Amino acid sequence: MADHSGHRERLREEFLARPESFPDHKVLELLLFYALPRRDTNPIAHDLIDRFGSLAGVLDADPEAVARVAGMGRQSAVLLQVVKELGRRYQTLRAGVEGIVSDTRAAANVLRPCFYGAKNEMVYLLCLDGKGKFLSCPKIGEGSVNAAEVIPRKVVNAALLSNATMVVLAHNHVSGLALPSQEDRTTTLYLRDLLAQVGVTLLDHLVFVDDDMVSMADSGFLGPAR
Repeated sequence: MADHSGHRERLREEFLARPESFPDHKVLELLLFYALPRRDTNPIAHDLIDRFGSLAGVLDADPEAVARVAGMGRQSAVLLQVVKELGRRYQTLRAGVEGIVSDTRAAANVLRPCFYGAKNEMVYLLCLDGKGKFLSCPKIGEGSVNAAEVIPRKVVNAALLSNATMVVLAHNHVSGLALPSQEDRTTTLYLRDLLAQVGVTLLDHLVFVDDDMVSMADSGFLGPAR
């Protein structure tokens, strides 16, 4: 069996010297060293990216499909999912969710990691106390690529269970634009008035897509509560 130790050590040193400019296939090749200690992981990395379209596509792919790629197996597929989950948690921690959420940007920083690598539309509710301190951020809905149902009862229950005084609703669009649809606007206004009946203020509804975000409050889609 070929000795890849020299190549692996060179690749590790190259990565440490310039991680930001390291090509995607080399990042994946390096990562797979730790699951496949006796395999040449370069062709496997290329095969994965070719099959799933990109490094993001590999991490978003179904683990069973990844495991079936020649040379991979379940252990390697699990490693990729661990890396993806670590990335999500890292972003959440960097968002500083223990602090005060004082404006749209701060709310977006807390909520953006919730949609990290999402393949379906999902809905989250950022719950805050009267001073804007973070209380919780539960997922209250998940749907398909094109839609996610928002159940009003779940929204109200989530706010009350967290003893929230203020909330920010958020959902993602898997593809297309972050611009809220007419249905998004109608649902948001209904929820705003429903939450007001139990003493909770809906501050905003944020719509995320990839690196973009639209605030319905900042865009003027939310008027005064009835």
